[in-house]
Amino acid sequence: QVQLVESGGGLVQAGGSLRLSCAASIRTFSSYAMGWFRQAPGKEREFVAASRRNGVSTYYADSVKGRFTISRDNAKNTVYLQMNSLKAEDTAVYYCAAVLDGTSTSNYYYIRARNYNYWGQGTQVTVSS
Repeated sequence: QVQLVESGGGLVQAGGSLRLSCAASIRTFSSYAMGWFRQAPGKEREFVAASRRNGVSTYYADSVKGRFTISRDNAKNTVYLQMNSLKAEDTAVYYCAAVLDGTSTSNYYYIRARNYNYWGQGTQVTVSS
């Protein structure tokens, strides 16, 4: 059974940084693309960042490009989201998700929440202005 556990959320002032971690209990973690999504109160879940299994191919939402960095350590079955220059509008519950890489050859496949099979429980990030 696949489990994803996020950690690292919290309260931070605008301009500050946080690093989220997602530990995955997946036997073949290196075969999975990993994504980060977020959901603010009253809003739909939105894409933040994704990493293909090799960690080289990464994708970002325009709203976080240049401020957030996704990375992964396949030896530790963990994916990270380094968030810098945080803004109040980054406040949300952040979720990590997994989907078997190679399911699609389209890059757009990996930025859509509906395509991910496994989800964590989420971690709250609150940015005070």
